[in-house]
Parts: sequence; structure tokens; C-alpha cells
Amino acid sequence: MSHLFPKIPFQLAKNRWVTVEAEFGDRQRAVINKEGLAEARKCISAWPGYAATPLLELPALARELGIGRLFYKQESERFGLRSFKPLGGAYAVQQCLMREVAIRLDRKIVTSDDILSRKYDTIVSDLTVTAATDGNHGRSVAWGAQLFGCRCVIYINKTVTPEREKAIEAYGAEVRRYPGSYDDAVREAFDIAKRENWFVIPDTTDGNVIDAPRDVTQGYAVMAAEAIEQLPDNKPLTHMFLQAGVGGMAAAMCGQFWLEFGASKPRSILVEPEQAACWFASLEKGEPTVIDGDIDSFMAGLACGEISSLAWEILKPGTFAAITIKDEVAPLVMRHLASGFNDDPAIVAGESGVSGLAGLIMASFDEPSRQMLGLTQNSVVLVFGSEGATDETMYHHIVGRPWQEIA
Repeated sequence: MSHLFPKIPFQLAKNRWVTVEAEFGDRQRAVINKEGLAEARKCISAWPGYAATPLLELPALARELGIGRLFYKQESERFGLRSFKPLGGAYAVQQCLMREVAIRLDRKIVTSDDILSRKYDTIVSDLTVTAATDGNHGRSVAWGAQLFGCRCVIYINKTVTPEREKAIEAYGAEVRRYPGSYDDAVREAFDIAKRENWFVIPDTTDGNVIDAPRDVTQGYAVMAAEAIEQLPDNKPLTHMFLQAGVGGMAAAMCGQFWLEFGASKPRSILVEPEQAACWFASLEKGEPTVIDGDIDSFMAGLACGEISSLAWEILKPGTFAAITIKDEVAPLVMRHLASGFNDDPAIVAGESGVSGLAGLIMASFDEPSRQMLGLTQNSVVLVFGSEGATDETMYHHIVGRPWQEIA
């Protein structure tokens, strides 16, 4: 193991359901597609403050890991929310409002510009959206609700930090803390939406609510589309290490590259905390599998015990392997990125945001894992820094200095 990263046990398993040459078929296109991406890019690019986030290269770390090139999509300042999540949550809010206003006006089309310009404010202001969150998704839904003018109620579970709670409230949402896990809060959000005739904006699905989580995933695909345009074309991408959670972000990244490149798509490897490895278990069994027990994780955004059935349509046939890592790996990677190792740029990265990179690091220093994944000195790898310092106090405690001194 490198002197920078101690040897820490992890689990790696190849997905035996993957078919490398498989086409991006109808079941996958029902989740994300070219028309959906065009709509998402049109809507999101019109929001105030939109800009493609930077794609950074980390050559010093790539050499340390024994790979050819390493790219890091930096999402720490997307719309000022410090994560990629507005692409999904806020976009799904806008689409939800477009559909509902059209129904109430008995019109075929209500445009995204109509909602952004507050053309139907009288109707929208009477609507309520809700979601459950570990922090970032709820913040993005609240931001979208404030931007478009509807009411918002966000459910958080018992482990969400007070700072993340306040960050959601700052966008005008009512925040309700629900006892139990993230998955318990998800179920409560679905239930209250049915009882109160609210509109639930989940990043997962109960099998009944489909439109909003599909919109979330399609919005996330904008991040993949940006990355595809930013990557140099002289060497094709070979691998992506993707933080899993419920699976929406990973499905969007895997799916968009699959849609764009077909059988030449990079190998996607899912990364999860070992105590919340619902994707690892599901791919092992070949069916969605619920993880019981304590799933709390330092990587709070990945502390999920149940996968999204929409993401399953893409990730079961499309992902190459899954890795589970210990919580102690994430702080090491956060500090490493903040240090600006050798000539690499210093990067502000949050607990969940480093997990894809953490999985790459663990696999790179283990020869059997390298062989199984096909990691070589010619590999070109992409990871997504999906969040920055979303909890400033925690970030300062872990890294030893405030994020403003690094960014």
C-alpha cells in the first residue's frame, strides 16, 4: 500500500449480470434518453448562476495509483449549494410544477420558462413539494421550491447534522426531523404526500411514484454530459468509480456514457459504505435487496438500505463491479485532496463526495483487484466529487482548517 494510504480491508465483487456488449435498450431509455437530456439541459441552463462545473486532472495522484490519467468532476459549488444535487432535485420540482399547472389549466403544454418566470404564481404558491434527505437532496428540493415559488416540507432522519438542517431551512423549507433511518424518512415522505395531496420529489422510488425520480435521474445526467464534453478525446475513458447511495447518480453517469458510447463505454464500479451496501448485496443476489440493521455512515449521503428500482434498470446490466469501503477511508481522502498533493490542485471535498475516489484508491493498491477491474498504467479514470463542504463545521474538524482556506 502507498505511504499515503494505509492498507484498509474492503470488498470487491464483479457484477455477474453485466453484459459488456449489451445495447442501451428500451428499459434503460425509459429512465434516461436523448430527448430527456435535451429538456434537462434547456431547463437547467436557464437557471440563474448556471455554469458547467470544472473537470480537474490529478496527474500526481494518477502516478501514485499506477494509472494513466485521473479526472475529477468538481461539484463543490454547483449553484452555490456545494453539491451536484440541484441538477436532480430542483429540476424534478420544476417538471412536477409544469405537469400540475398544465392539469389545473387544462392545457397541453406549460413551459419551463413559464415556471421560472413565475407566470402561474397564483397556482404554484398553493402547491407543496416534499422529500426525505440526508442533507443534499433536501437542500436542492428546497432551493428549487424557493426558485419556482411553491411550499416545501423536508424530512430528515435522526443522524442529519444541525448544520445541514439549517442549510435546508435557509431556502425557506419547513424541516421535520423523523426518528429512524433515511429509509424510514423516505417512507414517511411518501405517506404524507398521499395524505396531504402534496407532491413527493424523491431520488428513489417506491415503485408507484415514477415521474419525479425519473426526472431526478435525468437531471443528474447533465453532469455526465458536461464531463463527456470536457474530457480529452485523445484517450478514451476506461473506468468510472461511482458513489452509489440509492443509485440515481450512479445510474445517470453509467447510463449517459452507455447511451453515448455503447459497448465502448467505460467500466462503472459502484462504491458504498460496508454497512450500507445495498447495491453490493443486490448485485450479488440478482434482485433488489434491503439491508437491515444500523446503516449510519460517515459518508452520510450514502447511508441507504434500499436501492431505487429505476436505477436497477441501468445498473444491473450496466455496472461492472461493486466495492464496499470502511468509513475510515473517507477522511483520509478528504485530507489528501485538501493538501494539494505534489502539483495536483487542492480540492474541497465532502464525506460522500470522496467515496468514488476512495474506492479507486483501495482497488489500485491491491493487485488482484487491479487485475479483475482491468486497471493498468494506461487506464483513464473518471470520478465525481459530488459534494464540497456541505457541513462546514464537520469539514473543518476533519481537515484541520476551514474550506475557505483551500478553495
